[in-house]
Amino acid sequence: MTLFDDLKQAIGETWPDYTRHEFVTRLGDETLPLPVFQDYLVQDYLFLIHFARANALAAYKGRSLAEIRDGAAALAVILDETELHRRLTQRWGISLEELDAAPEKMATVAYTRFVLDSGHSGGLLDLHVALAPCVIGYAEIGRELAPHLHEDHRYGEWIAEYAGAGFQEAADAAIQRLDTLAEGTLTTRRFNELVTLFAAATRLERDFWQQALDVRGSATD
Repeated sequence: MTLFDDLKQAIGETWPDYTRHEFVTRLGDETLPLPVFQDYLVQDYLFLIHFARANALAAYKGRSLAEIRDGAAALAVILDETELHRRLTQRWGISLEELDAAPEKMATVAYTRFVLDSGHSGGLLDLHVALAPCVIGYAEIGRELAPHLHEDHRYGEWIAEYAGAGFQEAADAAIQRLDTLAEGTLTTRRFNELVTLFAAATRLERDFWQQALDVRGSATD
Protein backbone atom coordinates (compact mmCIF):
# COMPACT_ATOMS: atom_id res chain seq x y z
CA MET A 1 0.00 0.00 0.00
CA THR A 2 1.24 3.46 -0.89
CA LEU A 3 0.54 6.70 0.94
CA PHE A 4 -1.77 7.61 -1.93
CA ASP A 5 -3.74 4.39 -1.42
CA ASP A 6 -4.04 5.16 2.29
CA LEU A 7 -5.23 8.70 1.61
CA LYS A 8 -7.76 7.55 -0.95
CA GLN A 9 -9.10 4.90 1.42
CA ALA A 10 -9.30 7.42 4.27
CA ILE A 11 -11.59 9.81 2.38
CA GLY A 12 -14.05 7.09 1.33
CA GLU A 13 -16.73 8.09 -1.16
CA THR A 14 -15.23 11.53 -1.68
CA TRP A 15 -12.80 9.98 -4.16
CA PRO A 16 -15.32 8.27 -6.50
CA ASP A 17 -17.56 11.34 -6.21
CA TYR A 18 -14.73 13.05 -8.09
CA THR A 19 -13.37 10.36 -10.43
CA ARG A 20 -16.82 9.04 -11.39
CA HIS A 21 -18.63 12.35 -11.43
CA GLU A 22 -21.47 12.80 -13.91
CA PHE A 23 -19.21 15.00 -16.04
CA VAL A 24 -16.69 12.15 -16.36
CA THR A 25 -19.21 9.42 -17.11
CA ARG A 26 -20.99 11.54 -19.72
CA LEU A 27 -17.67 12.45 -21.31
CA GLY A 28 -16.87 8.76 -21.61
CA ASP A 29 -20.20 7.75 -23.15
CA GLU A 30 -20.26 10.86 -25.40
CA THR A 31 -23.48 12.29 -23.95
CA LEU A 32 -21.70 15.37 -22.55
CA PRO A 33 -22.86 18.42 -24.57
CA LEU A 34 -20.01 20.05 -26.45
CA PRO A 35 -20.63 23.53 -24.92
CA VAL A 36 -20.18 22.00 -21.46
CA PHE A 37 -16.88 20.43 -22.48
CA GLN A 38 -15.75 23.66 -24.11
CA ASP A 39 -16.52 25.65 -20.98
CA TYR A 40 -14.60 23.12 -18.89
CA LEU A 41 -11.59 23.07 -21.19
CA VAL A 42 -11.15 26.84 -21.18
CA GLN A 43 -11.29 26.86 -17.38
CA ASP A 44 -8.94 23.89 -17.21
CA TYR A 45 -6.42 25.77 -19.32
CA LEU A 46 -6.48 28.63 -16.79
CA PHE A 47 -6.32 26.03 -14.03
CA LEU A 48 -3.17 24.51 -15.53
CA ILE A 49 -1.39 27.85 -15.60
CA HIS A 50 -1.61 27.97 -11.81
CA PHE A 51 -0.71 24.29 -11.55
CA ALA A 52 2.41 25.05 -13.55
CA ARG A 53 3.20 27.72 -10.97
CA ALA A 54 2.58 25.19 -8.19
CA ASN A 55 5.01 22.71 -9.72
CA ALA A 56 7.56 25.48 -10.18
CA LEU A 57 7.06 26.20 -6.47
CA ALA A 58 7.68 22.51 -5.75
CA ALA A 59 10.99 22.73 -7.60
CA TYR A 60 11.90 25.87 -5.62
CA LYS A 61 11.03 24.20 -2.31
CA GLY A 62 13.08 21.11 -3.15
CA ARG A 63 16.08 20.66 -0.86
CA SER A 64 17.95 18.20 -3.06
CA LEU A 65 18.75 18.02 -6.74
CA ALA A 66 16.45 15.01 -7.03
CA GLU A 67 13.52 16.99 -5.59
CA ILE A 68 14.25 19.93 -7.86
CA ARG A 69 14.32 17.61 -10.87
CA ASP A 70 11.02 16.05 -9.75
CA GLY A 71 9.42 19.48 -9.70
CA ALA A 72 10.85 20.37 -13.09
CA ALA A 73 9.65 17.08 -14.60
CA ALA A 74 6.13 17.60 -13.23
CA LEU A 75 6.15 21.15 -14.59
CA ALA A 76 7.08 19.83 -18.04
CA VAL A 77 4.09 17.46 -17.98
CA ILE A 78 1.73 20.34 -17.16
CA LEU A 79 3.15 22.49 -19.95
CA ASP A 80 2.67 19.63 -22.41
CA GLU A 81 -0.89 19.25 -21.16
CA THR A 82 -1.68 22.87 -22.04
CA GLU A 83 -0.89 22.10 -25.68
CA LEU A 84 -3.92 19.78 -25.83
CA HIS A 85 -6.11 22.63 -24.62
CA ARG A 86 -4.64 25.04 -27.14
CA ARG A 87 -5.15 22.63 -30.03
CA LEU A 88 -8.76 21.95 -29.18
CA THR A 89 -9.76 25.54 -28.46
CA GLN A 90 -8.12 26.77 -31.67
CA ARG A 91 -10.28 24.30 -33.60
CA TRP A 92 -13.33 25.98 -32.06
CA GLY A 93 -12.14 29.37 -33.30
CA ILE A 94 -10.87 30.61 -29.93
CA SER A 95 -7.61 32.49 -30.40
CA LEU A 96 -4.74 32.13 -27.94
CA GLU A 97 -5.27 35.76 -26.96
CA GLU A 98 -8.93 35.07 -26.11
CA LEU A 99 -7.98 31.92 -24.23
CA ASP A 100 -5.41 33.70 -22.10
CA ALA A 101 -7.84 36.56 -21.42
CA ALA A 102 -10.76 34.35 -20.36
CA PRO A 103 -11.97 35.13 -16.82
CA GLU A 104 -11.44 32.53 -14.11
CA LYS A 105 -14.62 31.15 -12.54
CA MET A 106 -15.03 30.57 -8.83
CA ALA A 107 -14.27 26.84 -8.71
CA THR A 108 -11.15 27.48 -10.78
CA VAL A 109 -9.98 30.13 -8.35
CA ALA A 110 -10.87 28.02 -5.31
CA TYR A 111 -8.80 24.97 -6.18
CA THR A 112 -5.79 26.66 -7.74
CA ARG A 113 -5.36 29.11 -4.88
CA PHE A 114 -5.90 26.32 -2.36
CA VAL A 115 -3.01 24.38 -3.89
CA LEU A 116 -0.73 27.40 -4.02
CA ASP A 117 -1.57 28.32 -0.43
CA SER A 118 -0.90 24.73 0.66
CA GLY A 119 2.52 24.99 -0.93
CA HIS A 120 3.37 28.39 0.51
CA SER A 121 2.17 27.66 4.05
CA GLY A 122 3.19 24.00 4.26
CA GLY A 123 6.07 21.81 3.24
CA LEU A 124 6.82 19.98 0.03
CA LEU A 125 4.72 16.99 1.07
CA ASP A 126 1.70 19.22 1.72
CA LEU A 127 2.03 20.71 -1.75
CA HIS A 128 2.25 17.32 -3.47
CA VAL A 129 -0.71 15.96 -1.51
CA ALA A 130 -2.76 18.97 -2.65
CA LEU A 131 -1.65 18.33 -6.25
CA ALA A 132 -2.31 14.57 -6.11
CA PRO A 133 -6.04 14.52 -6.95
CA CYS A 134 -5.34 16.33 -10.19
CA VAL A 135 -2.26 14.45 -11.35
CA ILE A 136 -3.08 10.96 -10.09
CA GLY A 137 -6.85 11.33 -10.38
CA TYR A 138 -6.75 12.27 -14.07
CA ALA A 139 -4.55 9.25 -14.79
CA GLU A 140 -7.08 7.01 -13.05
CA ILE A 141 -9.92 8.61 -15.00
CA GLY A 142 -7.99 8.17 -18.24
CA ARG A 143 -7.52 4.45 -17.56
CA GLU A 144 -11.17 3.96 -16.69
CA LEU A 145 -12.38 5.80 -19.80
CA ALA A 146 -9.89 4.16 -22.19
CA PRO A 147 -12.24 1.23 -23.02
CA HIS A 148 -14.69 3.79 -24.43
CA LEU A 149 -12.18 4.93 -27.05
CA HIS A 150 -12.96 4.38 -30.71
CA GLU A 151 -11.82 6.13 -33.86
CA ASP A 152 -14.57 8.74 -33.91
CA HIS A 153 -15.05 9.24 -30.17
CA ARG A 154 -16.16 12.81 -29.63
CA TYR A 155 -13.74 13.35 -26.76
CA GLY A 156 -11.21 10.72 -27.75
CA GLU A 157 -8.25 13.11 -27.91
CA TRP A 158 -8.84 14.18 -24.32
CA ILE A 159 -9.19 10.60 -23.06
CA ALA A 160 -6.12 9.46 -24.99
CA GLU A 161 -4.06 12.24 -23.41
CA TYR A 162 -4.71 11.02 -19.88
CA ALA A 163 -4.78 7.31 -20.69
CA GLY A 164 -1.49 7.61 -22.57
CA ALA A 165 1.82 6.27 -21.35
CA GLY A 166 3.35 9.69 -20.72
CA PHE A 167 0.67 10.87 -18.32
CA GLN A 168 0.40 7.46 -16.65
CA GLU A 169 4.13 7.51 -15.98
CA ALA A 170 3.83 11.01 -14.51
CA ALA A 171 1.09 9.79 -12.16
CA ASP A 172 3.19 6.79 -11.09
CA ALA A 173 6.06 9.17 -10.36
CA ALA A 174 3.71 11.34 -8.28
CA ILE A 175 2.65 8.31 -6.22
CA GLN A 176 6.28 7.36 -5.61
CA ARG A 177 7.12 10.97 -4.74
CA LEU A 178 4.54 11.00 -1.95
CA ASP A 179 6.05 7.85 -0.43
CA THR A 180 9.57 9.26 -0.67
CA LEU A 181 8.63 12.56 0.96
CA ALA A 182 6.69 10.84 3.76
CA GLU A 183 9.27 8.17 4.53
CA GLY A 184 10.12 8.00 8.22
CA THR A 185 8.11 11.11 9.15
CA LEU A 186 4.47 10.03 9.09
CA THR A 187 2.99 10.08 12.59
CA THR A 188 -0.72 9.48 13.10
CA ARG A 189 -1.26 13.20 13.64
CA ARG A 190 0.63 14.07 10.48
CA PHE A 191 -1.27 11.50 8.44
CA ASN A 192 -4.58 12.94 9.64
CA GLU A 193 -3.44 16.42 8.59
CA LEU A 194 -2.66 15.08 5.12
CA VAL A 195 -6.04 13.32 4.93
CA THR A 196 -7.78 16.64 5.64
CA LEU A 197 -5.72 18.33 2.94
CA PHE A 198 -6.29 15.53 0.42
CA ALA A 199 -10.04 15.44 1.08
CA ALA A 200 -10.36 19.19 0.55
CA ALA A 201 -8.39 19.06 -2.71
CA THR A 202 -10.51 16.16 -3.97
CA ARG A 203 -13.75 18.00 -3.19
CA LEU A 204 -12.43 21.04 -5.06
CA GLU A 205 -11.68 18.83 -8.07
CA ARG A 206 -15.24 17.50 -7.95
CA ASP A 207 -16.56 21.05 -7.77
CA PHE A 208 -14.53 21.90 -10.88
CA TRP A 209 -16.43 19.26 -12.90
CA GLN A 210 -19.71 20.47 -11.42
CA GLN A 211 -18.93 24.07 -12.35
CA ALA A 212 -19.17 23.23 -16.06
CA LEU A 213 -22.40 21.25 -15.62
CA ASP A 214 -24.00 23.98 -13.50
CA VAL A 215 -23.27 26.78 -15.93
CA ARG A 216 -24.50 24.96 -19.01
CA GLY A 217 -26.17 21.94 -17.54
CA SER A 218 -29.04 22.19 -20.00
CA ALA A 219 -26.83 22.83 -23.02
CA THR A 220 -27.52 20.84 -26.14
CA ASP A 221 -25.84 20.55 -29.50
